[in-house]
Amino acid sequence: MNLPVSFRLTVCLLLILPLASCGGGGASSSAPSSLTIAGTVGGLSAGNTVVLQDGAGATMTISGNTSFFTPTPVASGLAYDVTVQTQPVGQTCTVNNGSGTVTATSVGNVSVVCSTNTYKIGVMVAGLTGPGLVLQNNGADNLAISASGAAYFATPIANGLPYQATVFAQPAGQQCAILSGAGTVAAVAVTVAVNCLPLPNSWTWVGGSDVVGAAGVYGTLGTPAAGNVPSARYASVSWTDSAGNFWLFGGAASDSAGNQYGLNDLWEYSHGQWTWVGGSNAANATGTYGSKGVAAAGNVPGARYAANSWIDSSGHFWLFGGQGYDSAGSQGFLNDLWEFSGGQWRWVSGSNTINANGSYGAKGSAAAGNVPGARLRAIAWTDAPGNLWFFGGLGFDSAGNQGNLNDLWEYSAGQWIWVGGSDTINASAVYGTKGIAAPGNVPSARYAASSWLDASGNVWLFGGGSLSSAGQGFLNDLWEFSAGQWTWIGGSSVSDASGVYGTEGVGSIGNAPGARYAATSWIDAAGNFWLFGGAGLDAAGNPGNLNDLWQYSAGQWKWIDGSNTINATGFSGTAGIAAAANVPGGHYAPVSWIDAPGNLWLFGGARLDPVGNVSVLNDLWRYTP
Repeated sequence: MNLPVSFRLTVCLLLILPLASCGGGGASSSAPSSLTIAGTVGGLSAGNTVVLQDGAGATMTISGNTSFFTPTPVASGLAYDVTVQTQPVGQTCTVNNGSGTVTATSVGNVSVVCSTNTYKIGVMVAGLTGPGLVLQNNGADNLAISASGAAYFATPIANGLPYQATVFAQPAGQQCAILSGAGTVAAVAVTVAVNCLPLPNSWTWVGGSDVVGAAGVYGTLGTPAAGNVPSARYASVSWTDSAGNFWLFGGAASDSAGNQYGLNDLWEYSHGQWTWVGGSNAANATGTYGSKGVAAAGNVPGARYAANSWIDSSGHFWLFGGQGYDSAGSQGFLNDLWEFSGGQWRWVSGSNTINANGSYGAKGSAAAGNVPGARLRAIAWTDAPGNLWFFGGLGFDSAGNQGNLNDLWEYSAGQWIWVGGSDTINASAVYGTKGIAAPGNVPSARYAASSWLDASGNVWLFGGGSLSSAGQGFLNDLWEFSAGQWTWIGGSSVSDASGVYGTEGVGSIGNAPGARYAATSWIDAAGNFWLFGGAGLDAAGNPGNLNDLWQYSAGQWKWIDGSNTINATGFSGTAGIAAAANVPGGHYAPVSWIDAPGNLWLFGGARLDPVGNVSVLNDLWRYTP
């Protein structure tokens, strides 16, 4: 806020008119006197100056409190004007007596008083999305801010005095930091920047429905809208493009009668809105393959769920297998490989029919005829050069037998390489010595495991559903794949291990999530591994839906949030507002992604009721670590 630079000054003067006399038959008169304006300056601190001007145009500079006379006399009867030409920075000057007509020998008591300015603290609030932020200036005046923008305190603060800005109340679900919160007032306006962000370690229900089985709102193909939302689903595939937008493809859903069906709709989530980009808004769509290796606008994979997906070094999206519909509309396991680039699908490899056997070739050798067998629920990743990798799943081996797999494949330069593991189903693990890599080590055959890719390019594998030395069940073993060898890092070598939760928020070498499959996993900016939910065992060894949140850091698991018992209902709170009490309910097989600030996003998933019926969700959540 800027105060006026100068003021017009007004004085009221006492005027004295001299009398003339005449005599001796003639009259005479005196000439008007030339008078000097006298005055006193008060209120000026040392070093500050005021410039005055008399009616004849002469000026004089006054510094400090003093008496003065204008350097040029003003004739009696003429007007004079005393004006403040300049004012000290941070002060406002007023003249008590400043204009009139000269009618006396001198004019006194022209008083110029300069007082210290007072300022209001200007507050620019950034990042504030909810009401309730209160700031305080110098302990005297509160200012409530309800939205981002500029505001000013009502009570001025004298120049040179301290101020203090304090967050007394924070918007629900946010944590506020004052970036410039205390200082000395030395300008016309002082900016106090306050930045409010979502609470750390908190969940926010962002959108979608908090009840199961919600229908989709597709809107117009290619047009974003606030009301658009994909239908409830689980085991979809997803990716994030170079601009940070989230993409979602397919998945499985169920109707009100519990009948499951597949989807092949393609969605984009950007700037808080969903856009239906392609595919069908009807269930169980047949694949349109076109010519192998040729992209076309009409190509589209058939409806499917539990496929694998990844992004190559050029930002292109790749899709492999899953359970769904082939080119003839038959439903089963798939081993087709697709690339999505430039808005078009291209069928790259594999069969356009269901339930294809694996063609392994020689281990470690690429060949045009090599191809993994049809499968679902494998894990997949991309290495530093941009080659595609995946491990295991539930599907068909080299002999056409269906079961759990532990084969490791690489796709490079347009050809598949069988790298490791078995070409037959239900292979047992070779654990070796915990913490020691060895060429013969290998995880057991499994499906729906969780995985991470660390900063060094090593792959980490956790749990899944599989055969183990104790039989069929859930797993919680942790493995690392580095330099072509597997290392058993932690967890149990037998199935169906209960969770060891310890104290919430405290890491321990003895902690471990319970055995589970179809959990959500991601890695944060600091390189820590995170794991959420899935279907598995709680602290008491009971099987069911999980909503526990774990972090793996420096060789230890830490239970962060959620319940240590199965089938937790969760709490959505208010849409768009983070809160410590918020948490998704227990469920498995959602899709997830990480945004630029490092927040986790979850969409959809499913949960089983006590008699095995599947309930499907389309809720969208954000977790701020």
